[in-house]
Amino acid sequence: MRIGQLAAQAGASPRQVRFYEAKGLITSTRGPNNYREYSETTLGRVRQIRELLNAGLSTQAIRGILPCLESPRAPIVFEGVTAETVTALEQERDRLTERIDVLARNRDAIADYLTELRQHAA
Repeated sequence: MRIGQLAAQAGASPRQVRFYEAKGLITSTRGPNNYREYSETTLGRVRQIRELLNAGLSTQAIRGILPCLESPRAPIVFEGVTAETVTALEQERDRLTERIDVLARNRDAIADYLTELRQHAA
């Protein structure tokens, strides 16, 4: 598929797709017309990248865990993963856990507030 189609299906812009490629997060081939061509696998990869970026991971951290993105469960891919990658992932996990805790507290506070509003409205 071409870049525009990939971008639309992944919820990204063509510029973002080119950025991911420039950062080494995805690859493309060139068709006879010299247009970039992407596989269906790349569509899934771009969606994963966008989710990880939205979660707050940097492109550098994402590039470090790319071997794990191929098979996040079983079998786990160990090739290319360094001690630095493990440390960075631990830090990212801890940072995400903190964000989740804050979001959960905010959600609970809003739920409590809504309960009070409903009780007073009735």
